[in-house]
Amino acid sequence: MTAERLDQPRELRRTLRPHYDPEAFGRLSERIARFLGTARFIVYMTVFVAVWVIWNTAAPAGLKFDPYPFIFLTLMLSLQASYAAPLILLAQNRQDDRDRIQYEHDREAADRNRAEIEYLTREIAGLRMAVNEVATRDYLRAELSRLLEELQDADVKERRRPVR
Repeated sequence: MTAERLDQPRELRRTLRPHYDPEAFGRLSERIARFLGTARFIVYMTVFVAVWVIWNTAAPAGLKFDPYPFIFLTLMLSLQASYAAPLILLAQNRQDDRDRIQYEHDREAADRNRAEIEYLTREIAGLRMAVNEVATRDYLRAELSRLLEELQDADVKERRRPVR
């Protein structure tokens, strides 16, 4: 037994299993499942079954290929259903995976938004506290008016005081 060398590609191994691209197969199954879930498919299937039944009941005896009770039609519909169900389940699983990934992205975005909102809330609170400590224009006017009144009162008192 030789050790595998990581600097060289592996030799191709021949297997009896067919090789398929799971992603391509998944996309195909979604397309089929999407078609099976349409009114168009129901109309096509109804027309197909109606033509089958009418042909095998009204056609001359030599042209009938599936006489009543339509065993071959039953076999065909069973075969179609046996393939449709797993394809629909595969498509649903792929959709569930996409939904899960989208949910995770949405949750991460919501967490980022929540963190940003909390940060902005703290910043606004800090600004409000800082603004409360800063003298506002109205506060300065009121203080200047008060000081002016005190100066005027002091000036009036100074004028009333007798000069010695």
